[in-house]
Amino acid sequence: MKVCNYRDVPPDREIPGVALHLVISDQDGAPHFAMRVFEVQPGTSTPFHSHSWEHEVFILAGRGKLRGNEGEWELAPDHAVYVPGDEEHCFVNTGSEVLRFVCCIPHH
Repeated sequence: MKVCNYRDVPPDREIPGVALHLVISDQDGAPHFAMRVFEVQPGTSTPFHSHSWEHEVFILAGRGKLRGNEGEWELAPDHAVYVPGDEEHCFVNTGSEVLRFVCCIPHH
């Protein structure tokens, strides 16, 4: 088993304005899924992209939008999001505070 504070996991900051904390992965013995915590700074977003795997997302804090080919959806704390595989998407922080969310994906 593993218990940790996501803030103790050094973030990947490859994307400007976005911190990705990989809190649970196959390196922890999780055989099927990875859990990540994203922090998107105000006025920034994750890249608009697609991939074969799905996302399950839970919004913890902040305000934003999920953008896709078929439109935009408002995001706020306690919203749950499903993004199917091969669907173009990005998460945009439209608020004045950090947009923080948990994102679970299958190992790929």
